[in-house]
Amino acid sequence: MANATVYLKCDRNVEVQSEDVFLTDVGSLRCADPVISAKLKALKVHHFGKDETKRCVISSLKLVELMEETCPNICVQIVGEPDVLVEWISVDRHKGWQQWAKCALVCLVSFFGTAFTIMAYHNDVGINEIFTEVYRMVMNREPQGLNILEVSYSVGLAAGIIIFFNHVGGRRLTKDPTPIEVAMRNYEEDVDKTLIATAGREGREEE
Repeated sequence: MANATVYLKCDRNVEVQSEDVFLTDVGSLRCADPVISAKLKALKVHHFGKDETKRCVISSLKLVELMEETCPNICVQIVGEPDVLVEWISVDRHKGWQQWAKCALVCLVSFFGTAFTIMAYHNDVGINEIFTEVYRMVMNREPQGLNILEVSYSVGLAAGIIIFFNHVGGRRLTKDPTPIEVAMRNYEEDVDKTLIATAGREGREEE
């Protein structure tokens, strides 16, 4: 078999639905030789046992070792992440009424939690007294029930939230990611780095 260069680009975090993890599950590879490419794509790099934790960290050096055992006359170039966090998930994880119940619970908690936070903040800063005082200064009389100042503030608050979160129902206002998406991506990256570092310190990283 002629010498060939294989480029391996690993992902930082991957999810698999099978207990057998293959090289194509943890990243992508490129090789000019189609035979070598086919062999390596079918290479099994890990197997989750029934009593084993559903997470594992695989070092790219371990992947290179397995690749060289399968195809000895290759030169592997790593262009992706040095470690891969692999999580084995159940196929029916995203199905069933339990998922809908969780989604409904999160929506209710977010809605009422946000409403309570806004009301608590307004009560803390005394927004009613401020509106009353501003109304007296501008109109030179006492406010009678709901006034234009409170309505304008409520509409402006709702519009500001929609514009800030860049999302209305299932539509985006712009193509930019929403602040929640950015925060979630940062959170996922921090979690991945922590799990990888913990696995390395505890000697559970496959290398």
